Amino acid sequence: MLRIKGRVGDWPVDLTVEMDAEDWAQLAAHLPVEAAPATPRATPASNPADALWPLAQELLQRAGSLEGPQLLSELSALAGGDAAGKRLLVRLRHCPQVQVESGAEAPLYRWVG
Repeated sequence: MLRIKGRVGDWPVDLTVEMDAEDWAQLAAHLPVEAAPATPRATPASNPADALWPLAQELLQRAGSLEGPQLLSELSALAGGDAAGKRLLVRLRHCPQVQVESGAEAPLYRWVG
């Protein structure tokens, strides 16, 4: 069984597709060999934030320093949402290569390497 949940425009989608072993085999036949898993969902997905962490560090390193709101905006765009962007911002705040200074209107995040 395969369940698909999400949205198409303003419309919510909750679709369940029942597939037997033959259906899975036909689907797998259309995939490249290295991309076809032995069984559906054989391994858990890795944490997407872990993949974005090096990119978040690189973003601040290239800039040298950024004010909090601007950094949050760029991290949210990188991560695909505000919540994920905030998690990356908090992670940067506690990163030993980052110094956070109090600014007049917003904190300043500075890459110190």
